[in-house]
Amino acid sequence: MINQFLWVIFPYVCLAVFVVGHIYRYRTDQFNWTAKSSEFIEKKKLKLGSLMFHLGILPVIGGHVVGLAIPQSWMEAAGVNDHMYHIGAVYIGSAFGLLTLGGMILLTSRRFTIRHVRRLSSASDMIVNVLLLFIVFMGMYSTLVTNAVQREFNYRESISIWFRDLFILRPDAALMVNVPLSFKIHILAGFGIFALWPFTRLVHVWSVPLNYVGRRYILYRKHRNYES
Repeated sequence: MINQFLWVIFPYVCLAVFVVGHIYRYRTDQFNWTAKSSEFIEKKKLKLGSLMFHLGILPVIGGHVVGLAIPQSWMEAAGVNDHMYHIGAVYIGSAFGLLTLGGMILLTSRRFTIRHVRRLSSASDMIVNVLLLFIVFMGMYSTLVTNAVQREFNYRESISIWFRDLFILRPDAALMVNVPLSFKIHILAGFGIFALWPFTRLVHVWSVPLNYVGRRYILYRKHRNYES
């Protein structure tokens, strides 16, 4: 029952909350659909941490999509053998993962250690920062430590199959029984952030300012007071 809950019920609950929560948030709370920037309080750490995080997270997400969504047999048919995949997943993926982790450490320490930034932050901001940092850390731990200790484990033969089966509504919890604990924690925390997503500042990632390209310039004029 525990395995059924963790690897069948919990993922679907998180995904349902993710979808329904976004619809509800968009229809009822568009004015707070924002990242609530604190750049005017502190800029140096924010700029560096945000740059590191965003440069790292996009390739990391791309690597997750390739590793989880594309079957191993398809990769082999395309000429990508285990050695080539290992180089991309471990070495290149780890480089971008470390960049993401460094950015999250900077952003999280900034939010907790700078008094004015901390006072401006909501409870959800704190939770999101800590949870994202934890997810990235567990991902790096799984990649660098667990894979080195348990070399016989191949997530493409268990996690990837389970993940793809989620989207055809026939997940097999048995595939996750022998998965190393660090991978399990990383996955469960990842689904947890999806459930929290609609109720936090993370919603801003869907707001692409395309209208900025064609809008008119904003003119700023200095206001002067003239004595009569």
